[in-house]
Amino acid sequence: MRNSTNSCTHVYCSECIAKHVASKIQENITQIKCPEFNCKETLEPYLCRDMIPWEVFDRWENALCESSILASHKVYCPFKDCSALLVHDDDEWMTIRETECPHCRRLFCAKCKVPWHSDMDCSEYQELIKKGGAIEDASLIKLAEQKKWKRCPKCNFYVEKTVGCVHITCRCKYEFCYICGVEWRQQSHVICQRGV
Repeated sequence: MRNSTNSCTHVYCSECIAKHVASKIQENITQIKCPEFNCKETLEPYLCRDMIPWEVFDRWENALCESSILASHKVYCPFKDCSALLVHDDDEWMTIRETECPHCRRLFCAKCKVPWHSDMDCSEYQELIKKGGAIEDASLIKLAEQKKWKRCPKCNFYVEKTVGCVHITCRCKYEFCYICGVEWRQQSHVICQRGV
């Protein structure tokens, strides 16, 4: 069968063309050249349509469409089990924060390109990321502030006192005052200097 380009005369069977196209699409190549060594001609999708399986042709068309969109107009759903391509066509997109993916219906921040960070604004989130944190860390920190949890001065593990005295023994065995965070010493720290 004749190759599917407009001008070269190289001949390949449909199965070889289909495998060639499928392998190039797998490599994220959308402008697919003739399989002949050193041939510079590009295969034309509409001429290959009858030679390649529908799934391969569909993937090729989608890849061509995606490659024709400016990178600055592409936004992908940040959820790994979705990753749908979303296209915007104006500069106002970057002022939009809370966005719903039309495919998976989950909320994400279009500005930060992450799952929705409802407990903080974008500048707070970006600051957290610069410090090496994650959105889960921020949520935990906000919860700890709300619940007035304290961190162990030695291992930084969060501790919650629900009842009892202010003398805390952390899981790392460090003993400290729940109110002021100072190391607990039986003889010198009977009553916290800041009050109970």
